[in-house]
Amino acid sequence: MTTDTTAEHAATTLAGIELLDLGQVRRVRLWGEVDGALRLQASQVLASLVTRHEPVEIDASEVTFMDSTGIAFMLQISSLGRDEEFPVTLLAAPAVVTDVLAMIGASDLFGTPAPTT
Repeated sequence: MTTDTTAEHAATTLAGIELLDLGQVRRVRLWGEVDGALRLQASQVLASLVTRHEPVEIDASEVTFMDSTGIAFMLQISSLGRDEEFPVTLLAAPAVVTDVLAMIGASDLFGTPAPTT
């Protein structure tokens, strides 16, 4: 289930945020330039995350740029997870994301994926 975009739309959009329901976990997929232009999508995803307290994975592997709005969105998801007691894991993220998280001391707010065997 995709909350705020369809799979076809996501494939043709240069940047976006979508929420995928994978059964026991919900995945927030970020791609392209994640900035203030995506505020509406971010708000819709956050509103959907509030309704169910299931583990959340953030997949930022396709992010090419992220400004403070995108970082704030990720921090809001982390805060929601702490408040509602569900884990938030950062699956994959390029340096444009991890460097900023490290710079502001927020790297440890996100769990890391379990190793695969």
